Amino acid sequence: MAKKKGVTGRILHDPVEDRLTPIYPLDLAKIQTVDDLVRAMGQTAFTAREIGDAADVLEAMARDKDCFIVMTLSGAMTVGKMGLVFCDLVEAGVVKAIVSTGALMAHGLVEATGRSHFRYDAKMDDRELFVAGYNRVYDSLEPEVNLDHVEEVMQHILERWDAKEPASSWKINRRIGEYLQKHAKGRGILKTCAERNVPVYVPAFTDSELGIDFALHNRLRKKAGRPQLQFDSYDDFEHYAAMMLATKRMGIFTIGGGVPRNWAQQFGVYAELLARRGYEKLPLKRYNYGLRICPEPVNWGGLSGSTYTEAVSWGKFVPPEEGGRFAEVLDDATVALPLIAAAVLQRIGYFKPKGKK
Repeated sequence: MAKKKGVTGRILHDPVEDRLTPIYPLDLAKIQTVDDLVRAMGQTAFTAREIGDAADVLEAMARDKDCFIVMTLSGAMTVGKMGLVFCDLVEAGVVKAIVSTGALMAHGLVEATGRSHFRYDAKMDDRELFVAGYNRVYDSLEPEVNLDHVEEVMQHILERWDAKEPASSWKINRRIGEYLQKHAKGRGILKTCAERNVPVYVPAFTDSELGIDFALHNRLRKKAGRPQLQFDSYDDFEHYAAMMLATKRMGIFTIGGGVPRNWAQQFGVYAELLARRGYEKLPLKRYNYGLRICPEPVNWGGLSGSTYTEAVSWGKFVPPEEGGRFAEVLDDATVALPLIAAAVLQRIGYFKPKGKK
């Protein structure tokens, strides 16, 4: 029972009677799997707790058989060697569609064709790196010869493209994936997505090596007197909208912010306008789940200024009061993503602890 103490008038409550949730020390002696670690982190504080809560939300999405999960990707995640984590999430059936930057897919194509990225040494001068053809991505290097190889793959695909068929990012990425199925031995995000029929959209397609290669290919066509290829960004838009309109519930798993996050989320606005302005009879289509990993607070702009609560006002998300479930981790995705993904993939049985069958 709460007790009144002294002249300050404070009423001191019993936290057990108030049913507060206790937190516990992280006991490494009890940790045997990644899932053990993440569950224990969820019972601590600060970013560790955010990671634990995030795994719970992703697990809820993954176990909801009526939930269609979209992953949005920004930042240099494939240069950062997170590509196989994305493959695991697709192969496990967790992620059903991807919205990404084009750069991330181009660097992933480098990786999938057996080429490497390299460590950057802080002693290296960026001017010398340019002359040597080494493009720096923070603490890693993307050799220019790798991107020349990407162009060769793109030229192979676009050379066989019927000029009567407008191209779009999801179609191009599907063709790249099919090419990798035939010509690449290793795993790769576009190869895995093609195998699992998971579309990959790049809304800002021209802002990428792939977009540049598309433009270069059209120059070759023009010089040869051949019809140039047309790019239809609204084919991406409508293909994504049709897929999402067919869902019962939706979840979004976001790495970073930027165009991929906003493009995927604006589907809720599009659906609401279709109904409110009389184009179609539709119920509200809003994301039921949301998980975001990004190291930046909102005021830095990395999330495009939009929190989940703010997005509720736009009709993009089901509010928590109506059953929406959301989590956010303010951390480097190369730290948080492997922990969260590995824990959830263990929970749903995709990964089994070593020694168990």
